[in-house]
Amino acid sequence: MSTEAIVGSTAAGDGATPLLPSGHPAPPLRPPLYVKILTAFFFVSPIAALAYLVIDGIGKPFPWFALALTLVIILFVGHGVTVGFHRLFAHQAFRASRPLKIVLASLGSLAFQGSIIGWVADHRRHHRYSDRPGDPHSPLWQDDKPLHGAGGLWHAHLGWCFDIDATSREHYASDLLADPDIVRIDQLFLVFCVATFMVPFALGYLWSGTLAGGLTAFLLAGFVRIGFTLNTTWSVNSICHRFGTQPFATKDASTNFALLAPLTMGEAWHNNHHAFPRSARHGLDPGQWDSSARIIRGFERLGWATDANWPSPEQLDARRS
Repeated sequence: MSTEAIVGSTAAGDGATPLLPSGHPAPPLRPPLYVKILTAFFFVSPIAALAYLVIDGIGKPFPWFALALTLVIILFVGHGVTVGFHRLFAHQAFRASRPLKIVLASLGSLAFQGSIIGWVADHRRHHRYSDRPGDPHSPLWQDDKPLHGAGGLWHAHLGWCFDIDATSREHYASDLLADPDIVRIDQLFLVFCVATFMVPFALGYLWSGTLAGGLTAFLLAGFVRIGFTLNTTWSVNSICHRFGTQPFATKDASTNFALLAPLTMGEAWHNNHHAFPRSARHGLDPGQWDSSARIIRGFERLGWATDANWPSPEQLDARRS
């Protein structure tokens, strides 16, 4: 879940430092208390929901439908983030037809990771200041203070959601603000937040015909699923800037962490991504599984996606460490 707000204009060449009318930098605008409470709640509640389901399920039939629904939603909504929010909207790694653009933006909005324009603004800011002061979620810096060890990992994983200063949408996502479709989807974020819980409940109730079946789907395909997808996304921020390999030369600490790649739908090939931010494929080398890239290939073949950026072998070799 990202936190974002808009305060005044931004300093030339910065975009993370709002200015007062006097021209002096304004103090950082930290998330309000209710945002911090919600962030903490949705960090803890998936664990509590999973514990309840395990204890309550002892001696009862296994909830196969709720589990299958959870996996289906993870795949659809997760790729809405990786293919849509990240590769399409944040990096313009390909062009999408209008229906595909709307579907991807809507699916990503169901992930409970923040509204689309705020998500993209935070991510573009991360790339601009990657592992330097100004990066919203580096394990090496918090504002202008260096971080180390577990404290840095905590800040990159979740702590930044509590204390990040506002990212200017106008500075980092002006292209999305000029798109009426995306602005409308951004405005409907709270509706998507409600739907991401109520749709599993409704499907669970219709399948089982009982409130208990609806509640199980609500908890498993709602809370537990959101906890899983949030933590895999946050792991790219933390683990993939501290542990792993660096086959490509970059100016930051980004790494590839192979064990996370299937869970993050290809996003954990993070050093690859920072070396080639506009690449539609993050798994750049043979054997690097990247389901998001395969989906983009499929969209190309259907004619729904065009102008995808696929780095050539020569471009890859030129950037290797």
